[in-house]
Amino acid sequence: MPVSDPHDPGPDDALGGVPEEVRAWLVERRLAVGGGRRVATPERALHELVAEQRRRLAALDRGLDSFDDVLRLLPDLRRTGRETLEVEFYDDRVRLRQRMEDLDELCRDQLLAMRATFPAPEVLEAGLADDLRALDRGVAMLLLVSARAARSTGAARYLAAMLDRGAQIRVATTVPLHLNVVDRAVTVLALGPAPQRGERAEDVILHSSRLADCFARVFEHHWSTARPYEDGAAGDDWSPREREVLALLAAGAKDEAIARRLGCSERTLRRLITGLVARLGADSRFAAGVRAAQLGLVE
Repeated sequence: MPVSDPHDPGPDDALGGVPEEVRAWLVERRLAVGGGRRVATPERALHELVAEQRRRLAALDRGLDSFDDVLRLLPDLRRTGRETLEVEFYDDRVRLRQRMEDLDELCRDQLLAMRATFPAPEVLEAGLADDLRALDRGVAMLLLVSARAARSTGAARYLAAMLDRGAQIRVATTVPLHLNVVDRAVTVLALGPAPQRGERAEDVILHSSRLADCFARVFEHHWSTARPYEDGAAGDDWSPREREVLALLAAGAKDEAIARRLGCSERTLRRLITGLVARLGADSRFAAGVRAAQLGLVE
């Protein structure tokens, strides 16, 4: 009776579970027999495999050494402290708002926001809860809005709720950008106007503390020249007629001209002006017009 070879796995396909590329590697080096079904000498196969991997590692080390040699030839590259900038591009405002919700949740210290316009009232209302949660967990929120944004539908309720919860809000005649600066590390910036009639948005999110600090300085400059927002002062409860009177007062128009413009008597006009002056806390009709302009009630 023949004696079996302990190294011979037998006629079965001992390499049946081995990937095809490994089987091909063994056959190419004549380490597999029986049509590639089993390893002739496992010890030799293992030795060849280890040796090949060592050769690959040696080649990789030589490549890395070459990179180091090139870098040593460019000492200025290291001294400049260049920073890799991560940018996210968005052409869909819905997706951008979803991303901003994530960033707001990660905000821990400060959020600087500049708004040239506000979105539709339902969108503004939907985002209010997230903004209030940020204020409740101690985020210092500074919101600079344009006079136009403060007068938009739904803005009064949003701004009043934010002000009541501790946000600092100021109003400027115009603001140059629509942006958020999150913890002076991330900047959300709208590059174009809000899209209309199917137009694509042009928005970016910049992950750079250096750029965020630059945008924060722009924000602080405009913040320093803006007026504090007073609950309801630039909101929805000022009628178009009242705003028109305030605009005419700010322009220095006389009672007779204003009454003729409105189509009312001068007595009726004087009662209206007296009420507006008192409501604005001003001491004269001209001061009321100036105050209205500062609050963004008139252009």
